Amino acid sequence: MMNNISPRQLEVFVQIALLGSVRGAAERLYLTQPAASMALAELERQLDAPLFARERGRLRLNPRGRELLPLAQELLERHAEFGRRGREEGDALSGELRIGASNTVGNYRVGELLGEFVRAQPQVAIRLRVANTDTIAAAMLDHSLDLGCVEGPVTHPQLEVRPWRDDLLVVCAPPDHPLARRRGLKPADFAGARWVMREPGSATRATSERVLSQLPPGETVLELDQIEAIKQAVIAGLGIACLPQVAVTDALATGRLKALKTPFLDLRRKLSMLVHRQKYRGALLDAFIAQAGLER
Repeated sequence: MMNNISPRQLEVFVQIALLGSVRGAAERLYLTQPAASMALAELERQLDAPLFARERGRLRLNPRGRELLPLAQELLERHAEFGRRGREEGDALSGELRIGASNTVGNYRVGELLGEFVRAQPQVAIRLRVANTDTIAAAMLDHSLDLGCVEGPVTHPQLEVRPWRDDLLVVCAPPDHPLARRRGLKPADFAGARWVMREPGSATRATSERVLSQLPPGETVLELDQIEAIKQAVIAGLGIACLPQVAVTDALATGRLKALKTPFLDLRRKLSMLVHRQKYRGALLDAFIAQAGLER
């Protein structure tokens, strides 16, 4: 039987997989909803198998769909590359790159992560998703992101972890806090301290817990899912917190926060890039990896 699967059908399949609905895919591809539905129905007819299961009005990939998604993405990338080379556009890249960044990177190091590439490749659309490390790793595994940049350790056989930058956390307190006024702090001084923490699943939370295990027991008074919210809570005197240095430079400079001197704590960590081992690396992803200095 002749295979008549078209790039348009593959595009519809990929966008429905990423967005969870035919309507979302139709809008993204500038199609009518019936045209997108028809493209999916025709693809499933040619494959003689459904690719999605319906769950509460959303379309979720079934096992067959999950297996075919990276292949469909690869075919579309190769199709775009064929056109580019055919037109002899050389280095002018176009297309879309979906990058996930955990909170510290997405909110405070975005220029460092994307700036050079965006300036060098103005035709490339970058979609940046900011979430905690666990969420980014999960999105990498279901192929809804091309690349992840995280601050936490990730161990999964399908994900390759490449070191990107060194990062440092600092223990912060409001300037009038008893610990901020004390000279020569010792671990014992932290007994009963009130801590403001990130939510479970975030790398800052994991590092904070590692740090707290080296100190006498304290109390977690608040759990927040944004670094900015934690900063404001500490400034307001609600507790102390372990925060990325890049996130508090301004507050330290203006004296709204004080960094506690804790040479007895190891507050260093590595920021890393996640690359899916099974993912096809087209010219776009290769160029980004090269620009970020991540080539092996």
